[in-house]
Formats: sequence, C-alpha cells, structure tokens
Amino acid sequence: MITVVARLQAAPGKESELRAVLTEMVGNVKQHEAGRVTAYSLHTSDAEPALFMFYEQYADAAALEAHGQTDHMKAMGAQLKGLLAGRPVIERYTQIAGV
Repeated sequence: MITVVARLQAAPGKESELRAVLTEMVGNVKQHEAGRVTAYSLHTSDAEPALFMFYEQYADAAALEAHGQTDHMKAMGAQLKGLLAGRPVIERYTQIAGV
C-alpha cells in the first residue's frame, strides 16, 4: 500500500476557492478511481485554516501513477494556478505494518 500526504497552502484570500477545487477533486477520485484508491480525504489545519492536506492511499504504485495521469488530476492542476501561496509539499510513504 502506498500512502501520500500532500499539503497545499492557499494564497491570501483564496481559501474558499482552493477549498472548492480540492473538494471537487475528492468527488472525482471517488467517481473515477474507486477500488484503486483506497483512501482520499481532504483536511484543513485546525491551527492554520489556509493550509489543506490530502491523505491518500493507493492499492499499489501503479494506482498512484495512474492517478497522476487522470483527466481530473490534470484539470485540477490547471485550476490551482493563482490559488496557492507556494508549491504543494508531497510526501510518499510505503506501509510496513497496520491494522
């Protein structure tokens, strides 16, 4: 299982717009990638409401690679222009134990 944590900081005044784009992405993943994406949840920081975080789990590396090539991922990338305060921070983890 592959886990990805992605952090995205909204540009000042763009929090609501960014939230809408990211929330739409969750719906697209649910609709188009069910089964290969085992978890895809969006969070906001309690301490910093302009900081968003995706927690993502993929069945395998192929599912993660396919996710990056989807039309909805490409569309989201285009929608992010002007909404972010900087580049997203993406971390990838491989599960070694769990319940």
